[in-house]
Amino acid sequence: MASPRLETFCCPNRDAATEFVVTYQPVLFGALSLGSSALSLLLAVLQILPKRKGYRRLGQYPLPKPASSSRIVFIISVCDILGCTGIIVRSSVWLGLPNLIVNISEANSTDVWPEVFCVGSAMWIQLFFSASFWWTFCYAVDVFLVVKTSAGISTIVLYHMITWGLAVLLCVEGVAMLYYPSISDCEQGLQHAIPHYVTTYAPMLLVLIANPIFFNRTVSTVTSLLKGRQGIYTENERRLASEINIRFFKIMLVFFICWVPNIINESLLFFLEMQPDINDSSFRNIRNAALITWFFMGILNPMQAFLNTLAFHGWMGFDVDLSMQQRRELAWDSVSTSAPNVAGHNPVVRTTLLCQSHIQEAQKNMNGNGQHHSDAISVLSEGNRPQSGGNSSPVYQGW
Repeated sequence: MASPRLETFCCPNRDAATEFVVTYQPVLFGALSLGSSALSLLLAVLQILPKRKGYRRLGQYPLPKPASSSRIVFIISVCDILGCTGIIVRSSVWLGLPNLIVNISEANSTDVWPEVFCVGSAMWIQLFFSASFWWTFCYAVDVFLVVKTSAGISTIVLYHMITWGLAVLLCVEGVAMLYYPSISDCEQGLQHAIPHYVTTYAPMLLVLIANPIFFNRTVSTVTSLLKGRQGIYTENERRLASEINIRFFKIMLVFFICWVPNIINESLLFFLEMQPDINDSSFRNIRNAALITWFFMGILNPMQAFLNTLAFHGWMGFDVDLSMQQRRELAWDSVSTSAPNVAGHNPVVRTTLLCQSHIQEAQKNMNGNGQHHSDAISVLSEGNRPQSGGNSSPVYQGW
């Protein structure tokens, strides 16, 4: 689970609210976190591996570069998987070496390795989940730009600079403020803890607030483009716009389910931290709510890795193909966005083929603005796969 409380716990002179939740049933909490992380990681990796079922050649042209949004989706999955890996390692060590927690709590201990592991594992988890938040925000921006201004693969370098730069900067800054002047003698007081909590929750709140706005603007623009292509709004176009809207809704639903418990829990713990005695009987319901959301966090946070792949790609199945020949075919073989015999009058197949192409590559072959609008819209509709043929891995397929 990703919570700034776990980094605060690394301080021997931690606050009472952090001590309360982290030390409550640590074995049960560690087991739940370990099980949820392992399951999520396994299923997420299974989702992005290349699949054998339904693969076939559709043409004799090189595979176009994927749109920047497809790369962003893959990077989000990688960040989630690395975050889950950190949770698995931390939970395994805490379960296998219970004395580690005791050594962290000793203010005058000469053994620094428990604190080093505590801080290192917490920073690893925070860094990659924070990067996942920033990439999710960039995804919303990118799909809006693809439809609005045809921004594409050229912006991926800028996204890397923004996401990794901000993730590292905020993580280091928050930890430096929290552990001042040293890990074994952290400065007490909210003025040192609040910056750390702000740097943790700022990208999360950004996604919760800004992404629905970008998604809504994108859907509105897509609807306008669909109506403007032929001056009418057919059933197929209405269905396409609806599927894009549902796709964005699933992305936000997964994020909401996985991370809103963190915000609720932090609000409750912050309230308890402000009280002179958190064990007062009048705060019993608040303490119970904090513990409940704490365990929800341990289960739901790591599940984002798998649930995100479902939101972005749908269920990809178990038919994994790890052969090198299949990988080379998927990487270098053919999917032509201009295959008329395959895509001719079938909007679903045509949409699927177009979503695999880089929008800038499509622009080189277009004859008018209407074709660009069609390509831009199709980039958003990964969920529309053909019923027969190409159902390969999202790693190679893009969307």
